This record gives sequence, structure tokens and C-alpha cells, in this order.
Amino acid sequence: MKNNIIIRSILIILALITCVTPIYAEDVTIKLATTTSTENSGLLDILLPPFQEKYNIKVDVVSVGTGAAIQLGENGDVDVVLVHAREAEDKMVADGYGINRRDVMYNDFIIVGPADDPAGIGIEIDAASALSKIASSEKLVHFVSRGDNSGTHMKELELWKSAGIEPQGNWYLEIGQGMEAALLVANENMGYVLADRGTYLATKDKLDLVILSEGDARLFNPYGIIAVNPAVHPHVKYMEAMQLIAWITSIEGQKIIGEFKVQGEVLFFPNAI
Repeated sequence: MKNNIIIRSILIILALITCVTPIYAEDVTIKLATTTSTENSGLLDILLPPFQEKYNIKVDVVSVGTGAAIQLGENGDVDVVLVHAREAEDKMVADGYGINRRDVMYNDFIIVGPADDPAGIGIEIDAASALSKIASSEKLVHFVSRGDNSGTHMKELELWKSAGIEPQGNWYLEIGQGMEAALLVANENMGYVLADRGTYLATKDKLDLVILSEGDARLFNPYGIIAVNPAVHPHVKYMEAMQLIAWITSIEGQKIIGEFKVQGEVLFFPNAI
């Protein structure tokens, strides 16, 4: 009789555990707005799964330009943003929409174009001078602009301003699309385009374009991660967003970033630590 009571008690406890466990085991989902460069490069495919497995937090990625990603954060449509436009990032924080911005990694921008380089920019380290040569080329050449208010587009406009040029005309193609799409359009037109090195390397197999201008200090391209402020948007999953930020900027997360390569080349250099 005593043994039967013990067995029944164990069965009841097991039944209760079976009913309760799914409540605590259910995945929590957060939304990350990030740039097309981090998505196109394939970095997130290796960076996020270990986090999701370790913390049981699923990350839904919204891949858009930096401007759109920050807007999603300011609207409270996502929980965290990972972008690359420091001035816009700082404004998001200063305006109270984002908190706890952290450096994550960096790479650089490059100007790529056809190997025969009809505009003759291959000897130019100065990126603004290279763009000036493209705009004033005697031969008809095209420049492809993302035209999407992304971090890359913001950098491009900054460089045109430095060159004292307002780009317009049939040679200037604004496509309103992401980085990979811009590279492919430039390739189709045998034109020039400003790209982040990571997406160029990840897309290189599809392109006939080569790097023609690089090394200008103005082409430095840092990435930052920001949690959406729960004081402005109480519904956001702030604690989970901070866990993601802590992971990406941890020794383990930074190691994954630093070891990520495409065709043997490092795409991003971690700088959180």
C-alpha cells in the first residue's frame, strides 16, 4: 500500500511537471533590425544560433538600411538595432529612443568598378577625388547609388558633399535597394559603386568588379548595437535585448565575429573589447 502511494505521488508530480514545463521552455522572441551588409555577408547565420541555443531567445532579423533600421527602433517596432552610421546612432540615443549603445566591429568602405576603370580612379586613395573623376569622366560611366538612406548611402552622400558635387543625370543610378543589389546592378552596367568590404567579398563570386579605391580614413566603417529604450516603448523586450548585446560584445561573440571569413578573408574586425 505504501509503495502504491509513493508511485502515485511520483506519477502526479511527473504529470504536473509535464504540464508546467512548456510554459517555461517556450522560446522568447526578440526583433533585431540590422543592415543588409550584416545579413548579406552571412555573419548573422553563425553569430545568432549559439546565442539562441544558450539563452532560449529566438532572434527575428529585419534586414534593411541603417536609416530604416533606426526608424524601426524609434517606432518601437523592434527591440534592438545593429547598424553602421555613428552620427545617426548617437542621435537615436540623444533623442532618447535608444540606450546602452556598444561598439561591435568595423570594416571599411571601398569603391569598386570595372577592371578597365574608364574613369581612371584606380590611383586615387582620396575617395572624394575618385567620385569627382567618375562624375567628370569624358567617357560615359555609371555610378550606382543605393539611394535608401542606409549607412552606406549616408557615407556616399558625405563623400559627394566633400567633392562639392550634387550627383544627377543619366550616369547616376539611384536604385533604392540593399548593398548586394547595388553591386549586382553596378556589375550589369559595368559601373562604379561604394560598397562595404564585407558585402563585396561575400558577393565577389557573382561580380566582375574589382576594388579601385580604398584606404581613405573617411572610409572607416564602424558598427554599433543599441537597445530600444523601454522608457519610451514599455512593450519592448529590453532585458532580452540586453542579453543579445552582452552576447555579441562578449569574448565568445567577438571571437565568432573575428573568425568569420569568406574566401579566406576576414569580413569584420571585432572592437567591443
